[in-house]
Amino acid sequence: MTTTTIDSLLEAYQHFGVRLGLERVEKLLAYLGNPQEKIPFIHVAGTNGKGSVCAYLSSVLTSAGYRVGRFTSPHLVSWTERICVNEKAIAPSALIPILQIIQGYTEQLAPDSEDFPTQFEVLTAAAWYYFVQQKVEIAVIEVGLGGRLDSTNVCSPPLVSIITSISYDHVRILGPTLADIGGEKAGILKADRPAILGDIPDTAKPRIQERLTALNCPATWVSPAIPLVKNGQAWANYQGIEYPLALTGQMQLLNSALAIAACQELPNQGWQIPLEAIQQGMGKTHWPGRLQWTTWQGKPLLIDGAHNPAGAIYLRQYADSLQEPILWILGMLGNKDHQPILQTLLKPGDALYLVPVPDHLTASPQELADLAQGLCPQLTQVQTFSGLSEALEEALKRNDYAPILGGSLYLIGHFLELQSRQLGSSVE
Repeated sequence: MTTTTIDSLLEAYQHFGVRLGLERVEKLLAYLGNPQEKIPFIHVAGTNGKGSVCAYLSSVLTSAGYRVGRFTSPHLVSWTERICVNEKAIAPSALIPILQIIQGYTEQLAPDSEDFPTQFEVLTAAAWYYFVQQKVEIAVIEVGLGGRLDSTNVCSPPLVSIITSISYDHVRILGPTLADIGGEKAGILKADRPAILGDIPDTAKPRIQERLTALNCPATWVSPAIPLVKNGQAWANYQGIEYPLALTGQMQLLNSALAIAACQELPNQGWQIPLEAIQQGMGKTHWPGRLQWTTWQGKPLLIDGAHNPAGAIYLRQYADSLQEPILWILGMLGNKDHQPILQTLLKPGDALYLVPVPDHLTASPQELADLAQGLCPQLTQVQTFSGLSEALEEALKRNDYAPILGGSLYLIGHFLELQSRQLGSSVE
C-alpha cells in the first residue's frame, strides 16, 4: 500500500475544489456512524498561526498522557501528515481502508451530485473515523478555510474554540473586509463554550463580540507572551507560566500564549495538565516548513510557507533579524494577492529568484518578476527559473546573501521532497 494509492483514491474528489457548506460532510459522517460526535475536541480557526497552535496543543496534551488526535491542513509532503495520533502520522495501511469505506459511499452517488463530497470533506471524515478507531481521548482540529461553513464545523460543541488571528486571505470566498472574514471565523464559536482570541483587528472585533454575546461565550483575549532566555535557549512567560519556545519567530509569542490559554481552560472541564506537561510539550513541539532552518547541499537555508500578507510581515521581521541582505527564492499560487506579499518581503539590496509551484495553479514567475521590479527597483538581481533545483543551485553559490525559500507551503513541500531524495541518494 503506497502513497500513490492514496493519491488515486483521493483523485475522484479533486475536481470540486473549495465548496463551502455542511450538508455533504454531514451525510458522509452519518454514513460512517457520526464519529465526530464521539470525541471531545478543541477547534482552531484563524488566518495565520492555527497550525502552530494545533502543534503546541497536541504536543502538550500528549505529554500530559492523553491519546490525542490532530487534524491539520495542508500537508507538506504526504497526505498522511494531516491525520496524527500522539504526534505520529496515520500509516498508509490505515488510511487506505478508510478511504475505501468512503469510496463505498461515494460510488452510490453521481459524480455531479450535490452530495458528492470534496477532497477536504473526505479527509475530515477520514480523520474522525480514524480517531474513533484509535480510541483517541481528545482531538485538536484545525479549520480548513473560514469557519462557519468549513467541513470541520459539524461536531458537537468543542471544549474550547480558538481564533488565532484575522487578516486578509481568501477574500474571494470569505469576503472583502476583515469584518467579513472575522464573521466567518466566528462561526466556530458555540453557545456557552469558552473562546480564546488572539490577534483580532479593531475592525473585526465588533463582529466577534456580537457572536460572543449572542452565544454567551466566556472569552479570553490573549496578548503575546513575554520572551525569556534560559541557558541560552528561547523561553516565554504567559501569565506566570514559563515554558521553552521550540518554534522560531516573533509570532510564536502569541501562538504559544494561545495554546497556554487553552491549557489553562481545560482543567476547568476536568482535564489534568500539570506544569511539567506544558513545559515538556511546548519544548518538544515540531511544526515543519514555518521559519525552519534546514540545509541544501550542506549549506544553511531558511524555509517558510508565508503565503499571505500577514505571514509575509512575520517572515520579513525575522529576515531583518539576520542583519544581511536576503536572496529570496519565491514561488506563489496564482490565486494569491501577490502585490502586498512582495511589497512586504522585498527591500533594497535584496535579490530575488522566482520559480513555479509544481503541480498546482502557479503564478507566472515572469509576471511576478515584472511586479517585483516595479515595487522595488533597488533589488540587486531578479531572475526566473524553470524549476526549484536550478534556482537553489544558483542561490547557494552566493555567499553575500542569506537565502530564504518561501511564498507557498506547496513549494516548501516540494523542497522537502527534493531534500528527502537528495538525502536518500547520498545514503545509497
